[in-house]
Amino acid sequence: MGTGSSTNSDNTLLDCDQGDDREGGQLYISLKMENYKVKHDLIPHVYGSVPLVGSWDTTKALSMQRESTSTWELSFVVPPNHETLDFKFLLKPKYSSTPCVVEDGADRLLTRGTLQGDARLALFKLNEEEVLEYKVLIKADRVSPFDLAASWRAYRENLRPSTVRGIPDISINPAPQLGVENCSSASLDLDLEHYEVPTPETANSRVYAANMTETPRFGIAGKTDGLESASHFSKGLEVTVPDPAKTFSASGMVETKSIGMVSAMQKQDSHRGLFVDRGVGSPRLAKLPSLSNFPIDHKSDSDPKVGLPARGKTFTAAKLTRYLRWLGHDTKHFNVGKYRRLKHGANQSADFFRADNPEGMEARNEVAALAMEDMIAWMQEGGGQVGIFDATNSTSRRRNMLMKMAEGNCKIIFLETICTDRQIIERNIRLKIQQSPDYAEEADFEKGYQDFRTRLDNYEKVYEPVDEGSYIKVIDMAKGQGGQIQVNNISGYLPGRIVFFLVNTHLTPRPILLTRHGQSQDNVRGRIGGDTVISDTGEIYAKKLANFVEKRLKNERAASIQWRALDEINAGVCDGMSYEEIKKNMPEEYESRKKDKLRYRYPRGESYLDVIQRLEPVIIELERQRAPVVVVSHQAVLRALYAYFADRPLKEIPHIEVPLHTIIEIQMGVTGVQEKRYKLMD
Repeated sequence: MGTGSSTNSDNTLLDCDQGDDREGGQLYISLKMENYKVKHDLIPHVYGSVPLVGSWDTTKALSMQRESTSTWELSFVVPPNHETLDFKFLLKPKYSSTPCVVEDGADRLLTRGTLQGDARLALFKLNEEEVLEYKVLIKADRVSPFDLAASWRAYRENLRPSTVRGIPDISINPAPQLGVENCSSASLDLDLEHYEVPTPETANSRVYAANMTETPRFGIAGKTDGLESASHFSKGLEVTVPDPAKTFSASGMVETKSIGMVSAMQKQDSHRGLFVDRGVGSPRLAKLPSLSNFPIDHKSDSDPKVGLPARGKTFTAAKLTRYLRWLGHDTKHFNVGKYRRLKHGANQSADFFRADNPEGMEARNEVAALAMEDMIAWMQEGGGQVGIFDATNSTSRRRNMLMKMAEGNCKIIFLETICTDRQIIERNIRLKIQQSPDYAEEADFEKGYQDFRTRLDNYEKVYEPVDEGSYIKVIDMAKGQGGQIQVNNISGYLPGRIVFFLVNTHLTPRPILLTRHGQSQDNVRGRIGGDTVISDTGEIYAKKLANFVEKRLKNERAASIQWRALDEINAGVCDGMSYEEIKKNMPEEYESRKKDKLRYRYPRGESYLDVIQRLEPVIIELERQRAPVVVVSHQAVLRALYAYFADRPLKEIPHIEVPLHTIIEIQMGVTGVQEKRYKLMD
């Protein structure tokens, strides 16, 4: 593959004794590795004797940056008379710290910008038969301190994003150094749980998602065994995942579920109804020639993840319902399992779900038709826009029945989610046994587990992949990285928003902390709007908040981002006024706001609905993030954000209480949305 080289910009060896030291220049070193035949997802790193490159600790090795498809680079600045640096190259997997592959041969020695000896090839022995070869290149340029300062200044200038009317859209600041100012009044002397306060009585996260869906319009005569207690039933959520090799005997198992969306037929200018319906999976995955594929950084060495297999349909349907409602679309969630439990009781065994059980098949088709009829009636009579039909529609016969019922009423789009990870499947089966009303009265966990496994087997035997009509397939995307989206015959604004939401959502557990800024001078004076300075009390809270974040998130570090979308609601001409002044000087505006705070728009300002629209990118970003996030903003903005996570109706948003000096922790994960509150000071 050729030999390495060690040169400066003039292709001559540097001699730092010939005046470079006296001129005060610095050496800019560019260290490169080149390989045109790399097929492995391995990232070159450098580690060596000095702390800067890890002190021979592979976990602290510096990653090289990709310069092109074949070249990786690490650049740094050192004094011309720097001490000898001994180092080696190593390879690490892209998304893991192990295993490391260290290059063969002796340590490399860098002295005054040159490599001692030959710049030999870097050889990495992957196994007994495979050896990777990299060409090593090094280049040294002498630069003055003034050039370095100018480069740094330009770099800092480039951090400033574009502006809107002179106002930065997003500003990025260095990560704050927590704990630098040690003020006794700002420190948190107690453990965090001592600051925890009760949360509002919404309790949605404590109820099984299916029990929060729509109830049959005219009631269903039948059994209600176990349903009363099931709505408040909660087993422990600790999940133990055994060795999947011992749990699954079938090789290559794939769990899928299909969600079909339906939109009502267009009448004049109206556009309503999206229906979401899902099925349970099987080992087959079809792909149509007409399918449009949108791969999302699919990596062969990544572990594929997904939502709750064969029953995560309810979780995802509830999440999609919450998102669409928050955007202002009239949306309802119809769960066929709830209809079945009301009609036939909650304690049906796996035999009820066999395809060769005619009575069971008839009963299940009956409740599916009832739910579909209720959904269509709601769309036609109540003006509903989006209906989410949540059921195990795992056969073409069932899906064709639904499509026939929808003819002339609504448009169906099926959404199928597919999982190939056995551990994820196993974990979520156990969550199902712990949470579902179907097993609320089953005291023997293993008995319930075996029954549900048999139920899944019954579905898999008759499963037929979704290949009819409009559909979306979400494949191995639950963790938010890797995976694939496949769409077929999808068009329109609302279906597009749904696809965009699904691309960005995942189930990785992480906390989102919401808090208002510390008390401001306008808070003290009772004035609205503005960007006034915070009071002395607010200063203390800011330090307490930094202390809290350091304790709660421990080693997490990130830059702070100032986002214009998080600005307080624009009060227009009323900015800086108190409500008493508005009542006195603008009585008509005061009364209009009092009658409808949600839709009222300040003169030359915003309404709460306007705030929600500008916050949609923030919601998508919060859904996309896999790391903890702290949002410090204003009352109206936090009301809207909190309403999304708590699934509060739009009409309640202007009245949600978001107290000062309190942190609302939203915990996102596979079990839904959980909430905690911490009050750091009065």
